[in-house]
Amino acid sequence: MLPVTEKLSANTPIDALSAFDACAVLIDGQRKAIAAVAAAGPQLTKAADIMAEALRAGRSLTYVAAGSSGLMALADCSELAGTFGISQDLIHIFMAGGVPVDGCMPGDTEDSTAEVDAALAHVGVCDVVIALSASGTTPYALGVARTAKIKGATVIGVANNPDTELLNIADIPICLETPSEIIAGSTRLGAGTAQKVALNTMSSMMGIALGHVYKGQMVNVVADNIKLKKRAANIVAQISDTSIATAQSALGLADGNTKLAILIGSGIGKAQAEALLLQHAGHLGPCLQERPRNHEKSSNMGERDD
Repeated sequence: MLPVTEKLSANTPIDALSAFDACAVLIDGQRKAIAAVAAAGPQLTKAADIMAEALRAGRSLTYVAAGSSGLMALADCSELAGTFGISQDLIHIFMAGGVPVDGCMPGDTEDSTAEVDAALAHVGVCDVVIALSASGTTPYALGVARTAKIKGATVIGVANNPDTELLNIADIPICLETPSEIIAGSTRLGAGTAQKVALNTMSSMMGIALGHVYKGQMVNVVADNIKLKKRAANIVAQISDTSIATAQSALGLADGNTKLAILIGSGIGKAQAEALLLQHAGHLGPCLQERPRNHEKSSNMGERDD
């Protein structure tokens, strides 16, 4: 029996429809794929907690996959440093055949396990490996999952077919049971969309658990371009209830560290702010509760606590 990801859709063949109707069917397929993610909520929550726990302890987070699943993993992994300020040393991405820098992604590499050891050379006990495979049977993903477990890592397995080998191997199995693809077997469609949503959800919840989101804002953003520098200044101004000019000054004193700048902009001296962030594991809420009372915010702006 064919797995769901290979079956023909029950819909009228997409190529037999008008362009307008085909567009509607494709979009509806994406909606159904996203709906399939909701059932995995408990597993996504558990995975996010494990990811946060590992990073909090200085352990690594490694995404591994092939083909379309690899591209979804690449998109999520590549955003973690900029969005949440996660150290580049702690996040890794490996795709079967390598990351396709030239836009060429050969299909035969997903059948090879020759690169598994190299991909996991840095992985050890208590590290986390996220292995993705729409089918749940991709040799590369399976090889990674097996080897990671032998090395003592926690394996999060993401697949779109239920009761598949990857899910059976994983410590945290996440089944995204998407319907048959509108174009049979084209898992870059529904299965890929579901994987993207699941990964976004896990990593965002991880960022929240690490204290990198406060009042709905990315307070650990790495502001390394014009747009993000403006965003960081706005975040500091809004949360510390101060002007953009004061926020920019605070960011200067904080060497671009947004959390630290928020505390400085709120009237806390730099050294005390650094100590508070360390004491509260980077969570702003309890730090802000200790801001000075009836104190002019600007009075501490020039203090460098030398």
